[in-house]
Amino acid sequence: MHNIKPKITLVGAGPGDPDLLTLKAVKALAEANVVLYDALANEEILDYAPKTAIRIFVGKRIGNHAYTQDQINQLIVDNALTYGKVVRLKGGDSFIFGRGGEEIDFAESFGIETIVVPGISSVVAVPASQGISITKRGVSESFWAITGTTSDRKLSSDVALAAQSSATVVILMGMHKLAQIIDLFQKEDKGNLPVAIIQNGTTAEEKVGVGTVDSILEVVKQKELGSPAIIVLGEVVRESSKLKGFYEEFLSKEIAR
Repeated sequence: MHNIKPKITLVGAGPGDPDLLTLKAVKALAEANVVLYDALANEEILDYAPKTAIRIFVGKRIGNHAYTQDQINQLIVDNALTYGKVVRLKGGDSFIFGRGGEEIDFAESFGIETIVVPGISSVVAVPASQGISITKRGVSESFWAITGTTSDRKLSSDVALAAQSSATVVILMGMHKLAQIIDLFQKEDKGNLPVAIIQNGTTAEEKVGVGTVDSILEVVKQKELGSPAIIVLGEVVRESSKLKGFYEEFLSKEIAR
């Protein structure tokens, strides 16, 4: 086991569909001696690692934290020093609400070589899978990507600011705070703003609910939508070719009232 050169590659696994893994991610996994992975939307991705590679689940699920972040940081470093090439595999993109930056900082404090392989973030990929272009000329010139739950379990104060803007708002990990989010948009007189909620986006288990700020809580109840889901609020939702029919029908009902 002498002369092992430790190397840590932080790999974004993409939004769930295993075909949305990058070629660079596949190549990194193929060389891994150890893979430390989160609660991935699709564990088939682990098949790209050699059969001999050690696989360690370090993910967090609600109410079930396998390891603390400090323990994960230490595990990554210990495995790199012992076995060499470590792949740290995280859903989506590691630097978008994934705490990847903390893991890289910790590894680099030991002088270990680190490489980052970006992943396709669910922020853009999940709306795109429903035909929602989160920016669109003449409709939305920017977007907010916000975590619904901050590290102290509160709703991000940025949601209230986002509700005041004309930008598309994409909220991750926000289903437990949906009523609060809706309340903030209603306070800005945005009751008719289109909303899409996409659960398990890009996977075979995908479920979608569409409506407006005023109607979406009822839609969530009817369709029994839950986590993990992405909340998209903005006029671009109405522009989606996949969802357009719903809004045309919805508007004709409103006019008929």
